[in-house]
Amino acid sequence: MLEREKTNVEEDIRREERVSLYRKKNPAAYRWAAGYGPIEHTVETQARIFGMGEMLAARGVRGDGVPLFDLLCALDRIASAGMWIAVHETYARNVYLDGRDLLPEDFKPNPEGHTGGVLNMVPAYSGYMAVNAITGFTRSWIMGQGHCVAAIDTVNLLLNNMTPAHAERYSLTDEGLTRYVRDFYSYRLGKDGRQDSPLGSHVNANTAGGTAEGGYLGFVELQYVHMPLPGERLVVFLSDGAFEEQRGSDWAPRWWRADDSGLVTPIMINNGRRIEQRTTMSQQGGIEWFVEHLKLNNFDPIIFDGRDPAAFVWAIFEMESRLEAAAEAIRTRGQKYPVRLPYGIAVAPKGAGFYGEGTNLAHNLPLKANPHTDIGAAHHFNDSARRLWVPLSELNKAISKLQHHDRSNRPREGDHPLAHREVKLKEVPPLVSRPVPSDRRDMSTWTRSSPMYAVDTMFLATIQANRHLRPRVGNPDEMRSNRMIRTLDALKFRVTDPEPTVPEDVHGAVITALNEEAVACAALANKGGINLIETYEAFGTKMQGVMRQEIIFANHCKEQGYKQGWLSIPLVLTSNTWENAKNEQSHQDPSMSEAMLGEVSDVSRVIFVPDYNTAAVITRGLYQTQGQIWTLVVPKYEVVPDLFTPEEATQLFEQGALRLDWAGHKVGEQRLILTAIGSYQLEEVLKASARLAEHDIPHSVIYMLEPGRFRIPRSKGEQAHAAPADLKKELYPDSIVPRIFVTHTRPETILGVLQPLNTNNHTAALGFIAQGGTLTIPGMLFVNHCTWAHILDKIVFILGISREQLLTAEERAALDGEVCPEGIIIPT
Repeated sequence: MLEREKTNVEEDIRREERVSLYRKKNPAAYRWAAGYGPIEHTVETQARIFGMGEMLAARGVRGDGVPLFDLLCALDRIASAGMWIAVHETYARNVYLDGRDLLPEDFKPNPEGHTGGVLNMVPAYSGYMAVNAITGFTRSWIMGQGHCVAAIDTVNLLLNNMTPAHAERYSLTDEGLTRYVRDFYSYRLGKDGRQDSPLGSHVNANTAGGTAEGGYLGFVELQYVHMPLPGERLVVFLSDGAFEEQRGSDWAPRWWRADDSGLVTPIMINNGRRIEQRTTMSQQGGIEWFVEHLKLNNFDPIIFDGRDPAAFVWAIFEMESRLEAAAEAIRTRGQKYPVRLPYGIAVAPKGAGFYGEGTNLAHNLPLKANPHTDIGAAHHFNDSARRLWVPLSELNKAISKLQHHDRSNRPREGDHPLAHREVKLKEVPPLVSRPVPSDRRDMSTWTRSSPMYAVDTMFLATIQANRHLRPRVGNPDEMRSNRMIRTLDALKFRVTDPEPTVPEDVHGAVITALNEEAVACAALANKGGINLIETYEAFGTKMQGVMRQEIIFANHCKEQGYKQGWLSIPLVLTSNTWENAKNEQSHQDPSMSEAMLGEVSDVSRVIFVPDYNTAAVITRGLYQTQGQIWTLVVPKYEVVPDLFTPEEATQLFEQGALRLDWAGHKVGEQRLILTAIGSYQLEEVLKASARLAEHDIPHSVIYMLEPGRFRIPRSKGEQAHAAPADLKKELYPDSIVPRIFVTHTRPETILGVLQPLNTNNHTAALGFIAQGGTLTIPGMLFVNHCTWAHILDKIVFILGISREQLLTAEERAALDGEVCPEGIIIPT
């Protein structure tokens, strides 16, 4: 132990001597090493930067053409000014670039902000900007702790890297910065009844370069490794608080491959605190524990000074160099995956650089009182802010050093590759289809198949016709059981040590783990490629948080006019509520499709697939759209009737609902409209329809594929996506009041969504009523009152006719619980 300590001391002495010698030979390095304001450069950071500079010089890398230490000096000033503005954003209502002390009236009556995390992120994001300029390459970025957005927005303002919504309101003037800080948590509504300020509490559509809100901590940790395409580079900012949020971030080294991925540099801001206490990591043993944890999971941990923006520059450069070396070792020396994925640990107290750093209060409002009303708090603010202030002339000179993107012919950071995907198919494959019976009224002639086979076939055909797109399938388990057999055989599970006789491959494109969030994130992250997520329907609820994050961010971008150019992504819910009858009620849950129906229907498209041909049409069509999440409820068993011709399936897809001309009875004289939503529901409706026809009761049968198109529009996007008014009138004439909906979901949900079609006491809905167990599909339908007999019983009530007219005595007895329904209503 003593020998190791002696060795470390000797190494420190030698390093300090080398650093001192370098500074003496290089006046620019000496000037930078002096630091600025609260920013200090440790000997370790200086040694690392000097080594990086020598490596850049040896490689002939000139970046944007600004001398390295001139740029690093500028970086110190930009980071310091960024922190100065950030604390004003929390506390001040007026900003003065001359750096004067603020008076009580200059402070906000009600300050708000995630100040500590923001102060930690300003050096990080500033360092990201600088390394791009130093190397002449614009990397993408993503931040898991979206509540630290003020750091991003502030540095973007300083470096004129703003979206139009910001650029038209904010500038580096007293007036522009005053408006900027007043807009932060202003809560104002504009004349249009919407939020007036383009600033948000988290990353939003107006954050230049933003790709994820980061409101649900932990999801970026699951996504980042799947994001960059070959040739791209991604800097990832994470938090130690989020480390304990989601399982699966440890698996990143298992998934990264040099051949199909760009460089990723995950950096954790390790400040040791969440909102009210230390992080779990801190309680378990701190950085030392975390380093060992990372090593056990095939990471290569790199610890550096999280207070110093230059340390972030070095860390990003070093991590990329190590990852490139690891990839080269695999290509040339036969080393195997997984690589030891570099992982940065930026160590800094929460809120470093301002009063209260390292305390619980640093998370939100580090001053112990409100400076608007407390003289002591105002003194602490002014004293800390004074150390961060940069004279405007000096600041402008610093900013100018990072404005030479044109010299490297690189995009500004707001236009990094991940923020502006534009992905399209080069070829749309031919539609696969199955024949339908010539007389579909005759149920004895029906042929049956699994609609999941159509999903499988069309997805694989689309991939094979578009090999320029990187495929990803997110799969928790049971891909073969879910009938994605051909896709699995072609793409294979991604593993590091393939097992013989199992469809596994080091370069497989199917990401499988028994963690629904992790595998969903693999597909959601691959926005430069083509994706599919499939799972048991009941387990889809585990994915709801991350799916919702994607939907709301995509919708906000769409509303702000920022096109989302990634191919739409399907979430396939199969082994669904009704066909998972055998697996107890934990496996019987339509909640995910219901939750997705609650989101905006033009971005969150919820589709209830009735048969094979419709599944083929939907799968083929969705990849010709962009920026949407499609929830597809698809049956997997080979018992689903082939009922829609390809032409009818296409019309159903285009309209969202279709009257079945071959079903119903005397439609021109109809007294009742029957609507099915779901494949198993359609068969029961058709059985009920046949009984109605036997008794000469005129009615029509409609299949509704996409209920969200028939709701009351809640936004301009939904208005544009809604079914045309003339189609609604054609399918649901005002004169036909009696209506029954038989739905895959809970009946209350669908009646709420379809409120415009609801005729109150003349409308009824049947669906999942939270009954289940270990049953057959017909048994599941019966206990939830969704069989053909239950439909007829409801028709009796709606039309005001006697039960005896439509149901036999034996059928009535079965419905009333007097005899077993098997052999009467459902098969034995």
